[in-house]
Amino acid sequence: MRFKYCAVALAALLLASCGGSGSGSVGRAPVRSTPPPVRTTLPRPGPIVRPSAQIQTIPGLESVIGADALQLGRQFGTPRLDVIEDDARKLQWTGTACILDVYLYPQPGSAQATATYVDARRGDGRDVDRAACVAALRTAP
Repeated sequence: MRFKYCAVALAALLLASCGGSGSGSVGRAPVRSTPPPVRTTLPRPGPIVRPSAQIQTIPGLESVIGADALQLGRQFGTPRLDVIEDDARKLQWTGTACILDVYLYPQPGSAQATATYVDARRGDGRDVDRAACVAALRTAP
């Protein structure tokens, strides 16, 4: 008897799987094809082109502006801070008269970073004449 039930179940399965292609097929969903994902190609970024740094021109800073780190070290000694970020460099010297920050950037056509900007302040943050600060911090020639 067991065989009889298995044969009936097998026949039912075979009949269910034989669906016609006519409109009488029930329970079959139409096959839908999905389009492939769209791939977009973004242009590759080129080399980063940065504008050259503005060079500060203030009387009394002629020996500082345009100098490289070695030349600045000869004028002021070892800097208290030497911070490098990307292609910029900040050197800082301190003394009783002031705090001097010198910013160096590479110039077009040269890999050597040179001083392009100078800032000076007192220990409490108030501005100080830049040329006077340079003169006060300069080591003996």
